[in-house]
Amino acid sequence: MLAAGTFATAHILLTGVISGVIAAGLVSWPLHTERQPLDLLAIGLLTATGVFLFRKSANMPQLNNDGLQGFSANDWLAPTVAFVLISMYGSVRPAGDARRFGQARVLATIGAFAVNVITI
Repeated sequence: MLAAGTFATAHILLTGVISGVIAAGLVSWPLHTERQPLDLLAIGLLTATGVFLFRKSANMPQLNNDGLQGFSANDWLAPTVAFVLISMYGSVRPAGDARRFGQARVLATIGAFAVNVITI
């Protein structure tokens, strides 16, 4: 049984998956290089994982309730976790063009934010 103000794991998982797919699509523009398939997959998976794990672990009414009309703490923070994970990936697998990787990271974060606000 779900507590009032919380979301089902399936709903959170779907939000994570949609965030990952959107992120992978958005980063295809700045990362149009020979490394693109691996980077797109990695950024998509990291975004999906970050959103899912954060939303699942912070699935409590006080974080899901909108403090600012239309935006909860979880809406703001789940994409931040994705940003951090993508940054860690960028440190382990340095991009050929740091500026383009930075653009990709920002686009993935914005995409995850939009999905979190719209789907949950």
